[in-house]
Amino acid sequence: MGQDSSDRRNFVSLRTVLIAATTALLALSSTFGVVTASSSRSAGRTISVIVEELPGSGREPEDLVESLGGEIQRHIGIIHGFVADIPGERVEGLEGASGIHSVTPDREIELQSHNGTYDPQTDPGSIYNTTQTIGARRLWSQAIKGSGVGVALIDSGVVPVDGLTGPGKIVNGPDLSFESQAANLRYLDSFGHGTHMAGLIAGREQAASTDLTSDAHNFIGVAPNATLVNVKVADAHGTTDVSQVIAAIDWVVQHRNDKDLNIRVLNLSFGTDGIGDYEVDPLAHAAEVAWRRGIVVVVAAGNTGFGNPKVNNPAYDPYVLAVGADDTKGTVKINDDRIPKWSAPGDSTRRPDLVAPGQSLASLRDPNSYLDQSFPTARIGERYFRGSGTSQAAAVVSGAAALLLQDRPGLTPDQVKRLLTSTATRLTNADPAAQGAGLLNVDAAKRASTPATKQTHKESTGLGTLELSRGSTHLSAGGVTLKGELDIFAWPWLGASWAVDIERGGSWDGGDWNGGTWSGGTWSGTGDPLSGAAWEAVSWIRPDWSAIAWSLNPWPDKEWTGNRWTDGDWKGNRWTGEAWSGNTWSTSNWGG
Repeated sequence: MGQDSSDRRNFVSLRTVLIAATTALLALSSTFGVVTASSSRSAGRTISVIVEELPGSGREPEDLVESLGGEIQRHIGIIHGFVADIPGERVEGLEGASGIHSVTPDREIELQSHNGTYDPQTDPGSIYNTTQTIGARRLWSQAIKGSGVGVALIDSGVVPVDGLTGPGKIVNGPDLSFESQAANLRYLDSFGHGTHMAGLIAGREQAASTDLTSDAHNFIGVAPNATLVNVKVADAHGTTDVSQVIAAIDWVVQHRNDKDLNIRVLNLSFGTDGIGDYEVDPLAHAAEVAWRRGIVVVVAAGNTGFGNPKVNNPAYDPYVLAVGADDTKGTVKINDDRIPKWSAPGDSTRRPDLVAPGQSLASLRDPNSYLDQSFPTARIGERYFRGSGTSQAAAVVSGAAALLLQDRPGLTPDQVKRLLTSTATRLTNADPAAQGAGLLNVDAAKRASTPATKQTHKESTGLGTLELSRGSTHLSAGGVTLKGELDIFAWPWLGASWAVDIERGGSWDGGDWNGGTWSGGTWSGTGDPLSGAAWEAVSWIRPDWSAIAWSLNPWPDKEWTGNRWTDGDWKGNRWTGEAWSGNTWSTSNWGG
């Protein structure tokens, strides 16, 4: 994470809800092979490796590295791991050791964009080619650009970079993250994930031409005229708890029609490895209730970073739209497309519904955010940043859903789902199960007749536990781990009454949720969010363990933009070739 635990005031995210799909942003999958040191070439020299730890491993892996003569270089919170330099002949001592999930080489690469040769017309990961591939530009030519449709983005916040600064583009809902208590960070994306998603969904640079269809050089997201409702739940390290995410979903449902917001799409580019049945799981239930209230809930299917192929929670709820990722293999044609190894294929109980472009996508850069400072080689010049994963794929589908809902505002979520899945393009050379119905084709969906359809899966109750919903993702502060039936304020989880309230549409009472005060209770200023009003903030006063965790403002601005995360501290251009899906990111593959 760039700092040791003492630097971060002992506030550690063991694994966060956002990590499951955020791992996709960096494509750091556990599926890559381990380092082997059998070759005589390893003897007598030091090599750099990435060690991914198992949940609950504590300092055991770090101590082992040091006992083998290695040195810890930096921690990577995205994968709950660290980079270390270790004598080559000692690497085998790490493989299969207690507390270690995987060991991969840390290699140097140089992206094409660093040579100044990025061309959105020829780069398969550009937003230009992404919108071409899914057919969005054909809808733009018919004046279907997402106008009048609100897309709620529950993520790490959004920063007002070019592409997200147009009038009414970003509406700030409540900030439910730990950074809500710092006025200089409130609503803003200090992590870099939410801004990346926002650009893909509805970005539109100021220099974009009036004729968007023919504009190949400016950044234009899938639904460039849609409104983004920013509900921040994660901080500079992607840290959040499932209780914050559930509260955010509930807020979106309850306020979907405030001041003409018209929230019809909800993007959830994250998930947990929660093991509860969807029929009782609180997180899945919150997403399902949003679906039943007329909101198309688009969820990242997840990456295999949890060590299994299952679709993550809440994507495993059969009602929502679960999205896997498509890898273009560096070309604009689709007959060579594959499903990346890190895109969760699901199992017999639940598969992704469809896939969308998700490999090496260029989106809006969040300068000086955690990800931007941590991984400078992912930058494309000054404005863009590359990322891979089901996070990105879900964002693309959210934009496509907004286009359909502008064209046919009377569509139900079930009808949107059927339109998108029934018109998807089968990938003949890709895993037939992992691709679901196939690759998103929003142009074909637009041309298809409105289906008469209604899903008949068993409806969830939400009466399960928060602990099972978290899975292996827990927060820890001051030596105390948040477990059991408690929210972030250590208030008891009132699951039974919550399940009743959310069905009635009233789980929030002003700024109160689950018996505590989480935010302000109204829109600020003029009260019109489309004219610049934001949902009001409030000071958190609950004592107990939560006060230890963040009343000291553990993530002030200086800690994520200062010299601690300089290029030198992060080993300059060193990055993991293996972690970026082998040669996919090599200059030879991206050569122009």
